[in-house]
Amino acid sequence: MGSLAAPREALQPLSYPPARRDESVVDDYHGVLIADPYRWLEDPESEEVKEFVERQARLTDSVLEKCERERLRRRITALLDHPRYDTPFKRGGKYFYFHNTGLQAQSVLYVQKDLDGEAEVLLDPNKLSDDGTVALTLSSVSKDGKYLAYGLSSSGSDWVTVKVMRIEDKQPELDTLSWVKFSSVTWTKDGKGFFYCRYPAPREGHELDAGTENNINLSHEVYYHFLGTDQSEDILCWRDPEHPKYIYGTDVTDDGKYALLYIEEGCNPTNKLYYCNLSLLPYGLEGFKGRNEMLPFVQLVDNFEARYLFVTNDDTKFTFLTNKGAPRYKLVRVDFNEPESWTDVLPEDDKDVLETASAVNNNQLLVSYLRDVKYGLQLRDLETGALLHQIPVDIGTVFGISGKREDSDVFIGFTSFLTPGIIYKCNLAAGVPEMQIFREAFVPGFHREDFEVKQVFVSSKDDTRVPMFIVSKKNIQLDESHPCLLYGYGGFNISLTPSFNVTRLVLTRNLGFVFCIANIRGGGEYGEEWHKAGSLSKKQNCFDDFIASAEFLVSNGYTNPRRLCIEGRSNGGLLVAACMNQQPDLFGCVLAHVGVMDMLRFHKFTIGHAWTSDFGCSDNKEEFHWLIKYSPLHNVKRPWEKGDSHRLQYPSTMLLTADHDDRVVPLHSLKLLATMQYVLCTSLGSSPQSNPIIVRIEQKAGHGAGRPTQKMIDEAADRYSFVAKVMELSWTD
Repeated sequence: MGSLAAPREALQPLSYPPARRDESVVDDYHGVLIADPYRWLEDPESEEVKEFVERQARLTDSVLEKCERERLRRRITALLDHPRYDTPFKRGGKYFYFHNTGLQAQSVLYVQKDLDGEAEVLLDPNKLSDDGTVALTLSSVSKDGKYLAYGLSSSGSDWVTVKVMRIEDKQPELDTLSWVKFSSVTWTKDGKGFFYCRYPAPREGHELDAGTENNINLSHEVYYHFLGTDQSEDILCWRDPEHPKYIYGTDVTDDGKYALLYIEEGCNPTNKLYYCNLSLLPYGLEGFKGRNEMLPFVQLVDNFEARYLFVTNDDTKFTFLTNKGAPRYKLVRVDFNEPESWTDVLPEDDKDVLETASAVNNNQLLVSYLRDVKYGLQLRDLETGALLHQIPVDIGTVFGISGKREDSDVFIGFTSFLTPGIIYKCNLAAGVPEMQIFREAFVPGFHREDFEVKQVFVSSKDDTRVPMFIVSKKNIQLDESHPCLLYGYGGFNISLTPSFNVTRLVLTRNLGFVFCIANIRGGGEYGEEWHKAGSLSKKQNCFDDFIASAEFLVSNGYTNPRRLCIEGRSNGGLLVAACMNQQPDLFGCVLAHVGVMDMLRFHKFTIGHAWTSDFGCSDNKEEFHWLIKYSPLHNVKRPWEKGDSHRLQYPSTMLLTADHDDRVVPLHSLKLLATMQYVLCTSLGSSPQSNPIIVRIEQKAGHGAGRPTQKMIDEAADRYSFVAKVMELSWTD
């Protein structure tokens, strides 16, 4: 045994660099005056902001130098060094899949002519940059398997540049599409080109380091690109100048006849649904070249009452997955010749959430359900929805179901807290579906029998039952002594389901952590009602659920407040920051990644306007009063001024952001950091706040997607060695 936190030097109260306060910046929100003294931190190009960032980075480095990061880094690296695979997919008779040998910065795309044949590298993004910061974030193979359209993102930005490659000889085409964002690539069946979405290019002469800007994203547009042509010749298929905040998506039916257009106005699970019969265009899509005319889309659903996702079609008869009148989702069918007549194919379940539906094996449906945050699989009849077979899977998460309607073999991915990853090949041609292990990940040095997983149900403030997973070593004593990491999200209809995570298992195995995930309201774990119960005017339910989960862990002897660390990312960063403000004495440490911290101004930057569907908007008087009550930036208070003890203070805090995060821009974390350091420390001659408040700013990185492996390892070692240091934890080999 050796002490990870063995103090070469104990952490002393920090001396924070001064940050200018501009007291003249005051906004009037519906008669309420709100000061914003750190408004200047919103300008990433300002020299003053750059100097602020550099000073804070030096302060953080001085703290991390006292934390024993190297042992954590070595252990995480050793366990992460194992082969990982995504589920294969089939196009034009060929198989494609992503594979990482273990420590490669980015996963590599492979192709093979058949499953027994030799796999060849099709595209290796690791050769596109020296430091692994160019990521392959989008890929789409034409239906005939001849071309690959792929999107590259630099330094973690959401901006994507799309290129094209011939698959047969792996040679690049000249096609290059810029300013692509929040887009898929959807090939037409003839392989002549594809639909994609983009934003207008910045004004000429306006230099931009893509990913570092704060500018609001407006006027999404749908284009069709013909192979071998310049982007300037692309056909503008759809835009709506009267609704510049709309975001679009496209699909093309397998028969090649129809293009589908999804229109969203925010992040709610709702969309309009239009279609265009491509087979009726007199001169095809070529006929729109050089014409100032958009495609003749027909409005099938022209409101935002529900979500509609395409499953399959037989000519004009379409099957969709929807939550229309079904918060736990169902399958419906409509004939485009009778658009007013919709019928249920698979009605909403009484308890389970219908997550996905895939048309396979000619006339069957492979559907996945979520019951109490655990997946189930079923095979059903496509025409009637009748249950054919329950397909057994372990307790965990099903992902990456890969199969087309003509396929009798489908691939199914599975993971859990203690299962690194299994890809099953399921033969549907047999009388009973046969699940065979196609590939399985093995982690050297990991023994699942050393751990146990429990699911408990916590009673929240209003008595709502909130599920929580607890992962620990086997047979621990509930004596309040264990360090505990509680993770949450609670927003945007996103479900946190069981998955394998090397870093968290290192914490559990070597530092004695109990790791927990709270499936709080706002997510999608129980369908749309669960989501709505944690959004807009009911957002406080998310914080109440999370605090109740933390109190459960303390009252049941898993941990104590001094050893309880809470962690969240993005909306989860908002979650843990708000909980820290509301109950600082309940937590010993807070890790808030890329959080939305300024709830009064988030809608003014990049894609923030889309989040008003979950949060509301301060431009609206009623919604302003929701937001101001929990906005992390506006609710930092000195706990010792309202408590009975001067020993009350904020927990040790690390905010994490990245210089190219153009989703939740860094200004959120920077403004909260400056505010916390001022209110709790620098504004006082002698402050009870001795716990550190620091920020970690990753360079050449974004919101999280596409981050190279080494950066993920380094960040994990930094943040968890910080937690171990402030909690004075000991390492056990």
